[in-house]
Amino acid sequence: MAIRLLRRNPSRPKVSSSTRLIEGTVRLDRRTKDLVRRLHPGNVAVIDHEDLDLLAAETLIEKGVVAVLNAGQSITGRYPNIGPLVLARAGIPLIDEVGKDVFDALKEGDLVRLEGASLLCNGKVVAKGTLLSDDEIARRMDKARSGLSRTLEAFAENTLEYIRREQHLLLDSVHLPEIKTRFQGRCALVVVRGYHYKQDLRALRAFVREMRPVVVAVDGAADACLAEGMKPDVILGDVDSVSVDALRSGAELIVHPQGDWRRQNERGEANGDAPEVEKLRLLGLDCSIVTAPGMSEDIAMLLAHEKGADLVVAVGCHNSAMEMLDKGRRGMASTFLVRMRLGPDLVDAKGVSLLYRARVRTRDLWMIVGAALACMIVISAVMPPMRLFWLGVWDQLAGFFSSLR
Repeated sequence: MAIRLLRRNPSRPKVSSSTRLIEGTVRLDRRTKDLVRRLHPGNVAVIDHEDLDLLAAETLIEKGVVAVLNAGQSITGRYPNIGPLVLARAGIPLIDEVGKDVFDALKEGDLVRLEGASLLCNGKVVAKGTLLSDDEIARRMDKARSGLSRTLEAFAENTLEYIRREQHLLLDSVHLPEIKTRFQGRCALVVVRGYHYKQDLRALRAFVREMRPVVVAVDGAADACLAEGMKPDVILGDVDSVSVDALRSGAELIVHPQGDWRRQNERGEANGDAPEVEKLRLLGLDCSIVTAPGMSEDIAMLLAHEKGADLVVAVGCHNSAMEMLDKGRRGMASTFLVRMRLGPDLVDAKGVSLLYRARVRTRDLWMIVGAALACMIVISAVMPPMRLFWLGVWDQLAGFFSSLR
């Protein structure tokens, strides 16, 4: 799997074992995707994220944090996750395994100072961990690669097990809610927060302008769509990472509750509505609900297909085992089954921004200039006013050179 790494920011020094003094306002949350919505440039981010994934690392970099402290292990050794390496390449110090107590020792907005691998607040050390240098990250990733075969074997076994449980996604009709959005005879663009999804979404602007597809955003991808001027028609997922502005953008909301509530609902043990539904009701928003198993992105593609979309274009969807491991999934049964069901009606746009990059060649520029000159010559030869103008210029030049003799 090819991963494009971010270029090192020249304004940031290379992370090393030597002591660096960094000061900033601390922002902390056990869920990284909740934390990033509150981050601002210059913040020190405190997270609890085992196997820090690429998407989380890129988002932390985009938010402009000056340091990241992880209560858990950034590389557990299950697989060679690339998030810590991306942070290191961007020059952002990553302090690993500072312990869960850091969430009790600090509160949001505290002014903290980072000295090497120690975090100080009011002159007192409140957390201490391991500063992950480039060499240490490389060593841990090499060790993780050596055990990758066992992880992938377990992943494949889980996938086969879940395929047996979720095979109705392929064989039977899945109960989907009645919705107002019309898919029949149109293309559908399903946008998910995955690798390079923002770049791919940007590269598809011309497609969106020309085809006017139904835009289905999965959870936090709704905010990325709005940022690119693409208003979502449908937002589907557990809506925990969607901003209130996106929820109130006018899109049709479909809640796909998290697994715990879905399992309770299947056993008849669920009390009341899903927490996600209650959250939307508190905001005064209506929603539909779908309780099918699997990942929200797969249900979104299945929804578009079953509602009659001619073509489903997927942006940012998770396809490989490595991406699934990054997402914390134990298998990819629903992904496998849904892609089999959609067949040729599904087009994956992943990597389109890397595959196609607009470049203007020098030869093309000279051809444009030549075409413009040719047009001017033709216009001058055909239109009487222009012909008279150039004859006048010629006479003046001829008179000038005659006077020099």
